[in-house]
Amino acid sequence: MISIFISLKEKYLMPHTLVIRGFDDQVHVQLGDMANQRGVSINSIVKDAVDMWLNQKKSEIRKKHHLIIYSDDESIKQLIKSMDRLAIESNLYRCFFGPPDNPSIKLLTKLEWYNGTVIPYFYSSSSSSSSQSKSKEKQHNKVQSQTPIHNYVDITEYCNKVIDNIIQNADNKSVCCMDFLMNDVSKTSLKQALSLEKTYDSSRLAGLMYCNYKSSNLINSEITDILELFEIHDQIFILKENEIYKLHITKENVHKLFLN
Repeated sequence: MISIFISLKEKYLMPHTLVIRGFDDQVHVQLGDMANQRGVSINSIVKDAVDMWLNQKKSEIRKKHHLIIYSDDESIKQLIKSMDRLAIESNLYRCFFGPPDNPSIKLLTKLEWYNGTVIPYFYSSSSSSSSQSKSKEKQHNKVQSQTPIHNYVDITEYCNKVIDNIIQNADNKSVCCMDFLMNDVSKTSLKQALSLEKTYDSSRLAGLMYCNYKSSNLINSEITDILELFEIHDQIFILKENEIYKLHITKENVHKLFLN
């Protein structure tokens, strides 16, 4: 049994010792011959092999970015309950971010998912506090009248802080993350939400990111923006009560309109 000790420099340039056990004499002799032929050390050969393996594994890490469109809070809450069990079984880091008063956010908090939302939350109601005696219609109008506190640069900076917050707490684990922030952004500007989605898409977290949009916020949007939203995400899911539908989008030729 032969042990090979390799001095590696990692992220913070601190030396670490990598111990590889299980090499028999024949393998060690072959490594020695190869090292002599190349004029390098056995340590260098093994380090190159380790680096190659790490790069290959890094490319195999899931970095999925999915879209979920739901019509009502009850539908998404039922989905979350099912996802919670599967995320635990898959040993994923369960996390979320979004408006504190969202029913799904309250459920995720109850299920002990990590809340990556940076406080104070970026969006606030345009009106002051309201009494509980206000009608449901006024409450609905209050939610719909939400406006951004700052401009696009500020919301981008806020989103970066949220993602950094999750990265710091995930401890290198792959995530299962539920995003309800983009739904709030889309209430005032789907184009702005698209720009933020593209920024995230260029540098994804390891694991599964689910962007959740309420259908009522998309129904009056431009079809070009909706199609772009679909294209940014890997898969599109639509919730109907307790059922999940997967939506497939393909670009077709006009001749397909005349085929069976």
